[in-house]
Amino acid sequence: MDDLERKFKRRMLTFYFAGVVNLVIGLYVLLFGAQFMARGTALLVALFFLGFAAVDFYFPRMMKKKWEEAQRRMAGGQGNPP
Repeated sequence: MDDLERKFKRRMLTFYFAGVVNLVIGLYVLLFGAQFMARGTALLVALFFLGFAAVDFYFPRMMKKKWEEAQRRMAGGQGNPP
C-alpha cells in the first residue's frame, strides 16, 4: 500500500470517526437536551449534529467512488485524473 492510498484511507476513517461522534452528540442532545435548554433549541442543535453526521458518512462514499474511478482511468492508460 503506497503512501497516497494510506493517507486516503486515513482521511476516510477520520470522516467515519467524526460521523460517529456527531451522531452520539446529536442523539444525546435529542434525548437529554430539553433538560438543559428550551425544547425547540435542543431540537435545532440535535438536527445540526445529526446533519453533520449524515455529511460525515456521505463524504467517504463519494471519495471512494472518485478514487476508484481515478484508479480505473490510470490503469486504463487514460492519463492523469483531474
